[in-house]
Amino acid sequence: METARVLVAADKFKGSLTAVQVAERVTAGLRRVVPGVRVETLPVADGGDGTVAAAVAAGFERREARVTGPLGEPVTAAYALRGSTAVVEMAEASGLQLLPDGVFAPLTATTYGSGELLRAALEAGATTIVFGVGGSATTDGGAGMLAALGARFLDADGKPVGPGGGPLAGLAEADLSGLDPRLADVDLVLASDVDNPLTGPKGAPEVYGRQKGASEEDIAVLDAALTHFASVLGPETAALPGAGAAGGIGYGALVALGARFRPGIEVMLDVLGFAPALARATLVITGEGSLDEQTLHGKAPAGVAAAARAAGIEVVAVCGRLALPPEALEKAGIRRAYALAELEPDPAVSMAQAGPLLERAAQSIARDFLAG
Repeated sequence: METARVLVAADKFKGSLTAVQVAERVTAGLRRVVPGVRVETLPVADGGDGTVAAAVAAGFERREARVTGPLGEPVTAAYALRGSTAVVEMAEASGLQLLPDGVFAPLTATTYGSGELLRAALEAGATTIVFGVGGSATTDGGAGMLAALGARFLDADGKPVGPGGGPLAGLAEADLSGLDPRLADVDLVLASDVDNPLTGPKGAPEVYGRQKGASEEDIAVLDAALTHFASVLGPETAALPGAGAAGGIGYGALVALGARFRPGIEVMLDVLGFAPALARATLVITGEGSLDEQTLHGKAPAGVAAAARAAGIEVVAVCGRLALPPEALEKAGIRRAYALAELEPDPAVSMAQAGPLLERAAQSIARDFLAG
């Protein structure tokens, strides 16, 4: 019988385990049952938070830069570099996780630091930049990012408009002539699992504003302000898939930086070297904290499963919580899912004990798919 070769390509379990820790725990559980099993780990991400960590785990060098956080305070943000390819995660500079507990700034949070992080990658010599967008605290259409890269946004008095999406209602003139000239020679890939347009019923303020602390009134203000912003910079781009990603930073990248939009998991699988790892595997284990309806729309496990199925390799999944019926899993290319909730029904305990529980789930996978 051919020796099993397992590829663990899972995303983080948000709030409890990083993607690297998930891979470690799954490996430990498999080896408890089948000590000699060959395991290769490739932590994955879909462009949202955890994307830089996945790149570093795949051999990229971690770099840091001091940038402006979403509330205007300095923060240390990381990006990843290998050769002339950089992986930049906007959440590192402008993410919700950088806000103090209970503090939101839906109208004034800025993506300025994301622009500074892109500039740091340019200064490091990057000519290909994978720009992972997701988990943002911001809804400014990427105006802050563009300002950090040299654009000027002026009001009727010729003064710079304030930070955030709200003040864009007063925009009179957009001057992009000062944008960093190095951007012209860069392949900028907008990597996101979100294909929303900038504004309207499926736009950034309406769909994602509430999780960033926006009231119904704030959402109306932001939608009008971003509509006005787009009327000045280019309304056609506002309707493109991905324009609404991360509070509209996708729009700024598409309209002014020449970015091209690709589903985040596809880009990351390319960058991380998934295809050659898949070719070495006889079983793939993927997963994330919650396997649910959202998983099927471009999240990491769906991307991994689709690629593995195309190669004829069996896929199982691990998760904290399973909210998909067996037929939905099967349609996604996942043979079976192992949920920590089956081992520990109390969600708080399950999250606190995610590591040991995941090892137990991996032992079950080993017994069901590898032993004998």
